[in-house]
Amino acid sequence: MLDIRFIRENPELVRGNIRKKFQDRKLPLVDEVLELDGKLRAAKTEANELRANRNALSKKIGMLMGQAKKDPSKLEEAEDVKAEVAREAARLAELEKLEPQYEAELTKRMMLIPQMIDPSVPIGPDDSCNVEVQRFGEAKVPEFEIPYHTEIMESFNGIDLDAARRVSGNGFYYLRGDIARLHSAVLAYARDFMIDKGFVYYIPPYMIHGDVVQGVMSQNDMDAMMYKIEGEDLYLIGTSEHSMIGSFIDRIVPEKELPITYTSYSPCFRKEKGAHGIEERGVYRIHQFEKQEMIVVCKPEESMDWYEKMWRYSVELFRSLEIPVRQLECCSGDLADLKVKSCDIEAWSPRQKKYFEVCSCSNLGDAQARRLKIRVRGEDGKLYLAHTLNNTVVAPPRMLIAFLENHLHADGSVDIPEPLRPYMGGKDHLEKK
Repeated sequence: MLDIRFIRENPELVRGNIRKKFQDRKLPLVDEVLELDGKLRAAKTEANELRANRNALSKKIGMLMGQAKKDPSKLEEAEDVKAEVAREAARLAELEKLEPQYEAELTKRMMLIPQMIDPSVPIGPDDSCNVEVQRFGEAKVPEFEIPYHTEIMESFNGIDLDAARRVSGNGFYYLRGDIARLHSAVLAYARDFMIDKGFVYYIPPYMIHGDVVQGVMSQNDMDAMMYKIEGEDLYLIGTSEHSMIGSFIDRIVPEKELPITYTSYSPCFRKEKGAHGIEERGVYRIHQFEKQEMIVVCKPEESMDWYEKMWRYSVELFRSLEIPVRQLECCSGDLADLKVKSCDIEAWSPRQKKYFEVCSCSNLGDAQARRLKIRVRGEDGKLYLAHTLNNTVVAPPRMLIAFLENHLHADGSVDIPEPLRPYMGGKDHLEKK
């Protein structure tokens, strides 16, 4: 959500930003916001004037009533002033009802106007216009044919999708044996990797209130992603970022505590509506998965530096496990409304002979901080809004696809890179069952 003063002073910039995001349907919102803002400010000004006048008139009534003891004509004049007070009281009551209505309508529309994107963001309508920035590691294609990822897992007796469908439906899975252990090992390794970077480890709540949901994401993303608990003001989180950023709601953080760097583990729950292609079946696009996340709350002037550090941490982690990756800059039309800048880290799939998304790093500027009222008290005592960022450290279902494909041998065995071996009981490879 943008600062109303910014919209008031820069309406053309806001309209230009909406056009860059290819959301022309939202252009009328700018005029609607400006109109409601004008009505709200006028109502507040008139109400304040009426309150001030009421005090003056009350004093005048008291003076006239005192004078009426000697001059009865003053009594009639006092009654006229009382009538004026009554009329103004009725108008004030009307304005006091209008103010929250105007505020609610204004906020409703402002929540729909996208955050101003960074000038470096490439312009394009959808993810087909995302731009590859750089690659890390050599992308290889082996001479043997690589099976589909669920077939690799089944060769280790490591997955049961049929049982999951019977129990929960499509989009769920059972992992077992070495594959389940590999899943947990990747999470544990990612946790320790981020702790070594100075991030504080958290396990957050897996359900959050509606006001937190509205604070951390746009309405469209909320409707597309979140599962609501029936009959309660609670939602299952789609990522631990929701809980972790939500923990700062209505807080004033001393500037000396910044930057705040957290890494959090959680299960994640997502609707994932719509049909998906063959390569997005199995455990690629699912309703429940686990993830290690990184979250940063920092000064505005430091957020772009942190953005750079955070996506590079993802690259470093994947390369430590010998998985080739690339950085893909997200274009304007592919950015969620609260994002200032975002990039994906994509892992190489030898089977598909292309890269696929495994991490997403985002700088949200002050969008979440404004919605959740996350403020920083500077050394001069003044308050300002923090900047918030998040990035996937690792989400094992997709990570497992990249891991198994890139470490598979022709005989069906899978290598375990050295950094992961302590989390796998010392194993250096997995054998087919």
